Amino acid sequence: MRALRWIALVAVLLASATPAWSQTASERPRGARSSLDRNYGCVVCHADMRRAFIQGVHSERGIVCDDCHGGDPTALETAPAHSGNFIGNPDKLETVELCASCHSSPDLMRQYGLATGQRAEFRTSRHGQLLEQGDMNAPSCADCHDSHRIFPPGDARSAVYPTNIPGMCGRCHQDADMMAEYGVSADVTARYLESAHAAQLFGNLDFAAPSCVGCHGAHSALPPRVSEISNVCGHCHILVQSAFESGPHGEVTARGEIDGCTACHSNHGTEGTSPDAIQATCLRCHAEGSEPALLGVDIESRILHASADMQRADSAIRQLVLDGRNVSDARFRYQSALTEYSQLAQAQHSLDMERIDDLALRVSSISRDIRGAAEASAERRWEHKLFLVPVWFLALAAIFLAWLKLRNLS
Repeated sequence: MRALRWIALVAVLLASATPAWSQTASERPRGARSSLDRNYGCVVCHADMRRAFIQGVHSERGIVCDDCHGGDPTALETAPAHSGNFIGNPDKLETVELCASCHSSPDLMRQYGLATGQRAEFRTSRHGQLLEQGDMNAPSCADCHDSHRIFPPGDARSAVYPTNIPGMCGRCHQDADMMAEYGVSADVTARYLESAHAAQLFGNLDFAAPSCVGCHGAHSALPPRVSEISNVCGHCHILVQSAFESGPHGEVTARGEIDGCTACHSNHGTEGTSPDAIQATCLRCHAEGSEPALLGVDIESRILHASADMQRADSAIRQLVLDGRNVSDARFRYQSALTEYSQLAQAQHSLDMERIDDLALRVSSISRDIRGAAEASAERRWEHKLFLVPVWFLALAAIFLAWLKLRNLS
């Protein structure tokens, strides 16, 4: 059977008019396409790897086996195929350097719009630091991107597609035994999946919502220091960061006395604080009855009232619709109130009661106007109903008289 396999392979090779290995790796320009895989000697033993490779983006760009592994692709025996500059199966550090041989070149990467600083970023990361210390638990390029079946980040089959990233990071970070070696919790992925960020990413497919790399970085993965947390959150929450830094919490965070945003919101299980939980959140750090705790009571009261005003305004608009009224102006005013209400969520981080009171009063004023229009509509509706009473009385009386007359005639 082995002899027959070799005879068949040689026949295929001889039948080809333009063998892909007619150029050596040194003669063939990097990226030149090898269109006839059947003539490539590596597939004699490594058909499964080649099958995986041709699905990926590197194959589309004309990269072939010896571009990464070296050796002689024209050979049909193991020894000559693995001769010369053959690399074989590179270790993790060698993989980083191999990938960087192309991905650190601006000349090669600019045509694809890809950054070229990944190797430098990786070496500053915790993963890169551990690898350079000889810790082979740490991932290199192939652990996250695969070694042969490599897809671009925008392809849903890629491990680094936004919705796949938590699972990809969780391959290691959910391994309790592995994480115990580093004193790292193994429940971070589970907590993230319960967070407001995950709800936005998976529930609404909002790819602007952060996954692991949104806060920790991709190639430069590191946990942010305490003094950096508000800056990391501020990538998305720009106005909240500005309000936070203008208030007393921002001042103590800058001095390293509290953990910034994560003093109130957890890191991986990031949750929004509901209006009725503001006081309880303040009591985590501040004694009940203290000035800061009482400030929390005031802020919660203002926001709860504003929330109720928004709900009442929404109900009033629905009633106006049922009454058949034109609600374009009411809806426009409601959107204005919604803008003011959303600003309350930002202003509360500054603890500026003057600003919070001003916004809450604006919400209340607009809500009151909308509810007033609904109440006026309700009064007109009752007036119409009262007007119909004599009409119905006269109609019924006419019907009764007609019935009497018909009966007398019969």
